[in-house]
Amino acid sequence: MKGSLFSGEHMVQPVMEAGMSVENAKCIKHAVYGEMFARQGAMVAYRGSLKFERKGQGVGGMLKRAVTGEGLPLMVVRGQGEAWFAHEAQNCFIVEVETGDEFTVNGRNVLCFDASLSYRVAMVKGAGMAGGGLFNSVFTGQGRLGLMCEGNPLVIPVSAQYPVFVDTDAVVGWTAALRTSLHRSQSIGSMLRGGSGEVVQLMLQGEGCVVVRPSEVTPEKEQRR
Repeated sequence: MKGSLFSGEHMVQPVMEAGMSVENAKCIKHAVYGEMFARQGAMVAYRGSLKFERKGQGVGGMLKRAVTGEGLPLMVVRGQGEAWFAHEAQNCFIVEVETGDEFTVNGRNVLCFDASLSYRVAMVKGAGMAGGGLFNSVFTGQGRLGLMCEGNPLVIPVSAQYPVFVDTDAVVGWTAALRTSLHRSQSIGSMLRGGSGEVVQLMLQGEGCVVVRPSEVTPEKEQRR
């Protein structure tokens, strides 16, 4: 099929510099010179001399995932070339992580990230609940983090004067300097009468921002992931 059949905006352009960029709303491109990390099975195309290897979690990582339910099934991409990543046609976007900052994100929303970033699994402070808790992957270092979610993400500023309340099923991530706690928005009487279905939210306070998707994750959707 001749390239002239496609307009310039839909043609895959040659790499200009190493690193991560948004190819389109559903796909992230990474120009690899060395190595980077991505979710297992997320590569949809590549060109150049690249190798894809599963990244083992080790015994400690396996135990942590068994306890928290949180983990990133990662692969290492090594070599020189370009790779494109996507997952279930979800919308893709990039977060810049600066030195000294931390960004906490739900593991299910991670698509790929620079090798200059590291992550750990941590429980969200103030959000522990009887019978379980909320665990996220916390990224540190300096580099780019490729994320994905259903629909166009909302980036909401948080200030000391104006805390933000988000549905725990809709939150993607936030700047880790924010303080978190659980907030109940319904009275017991309202819950007994049936309520609104919006019982508990995650409250974020301080200075930073939170990323929210315009879609909640239902148990049925989570089982399909």
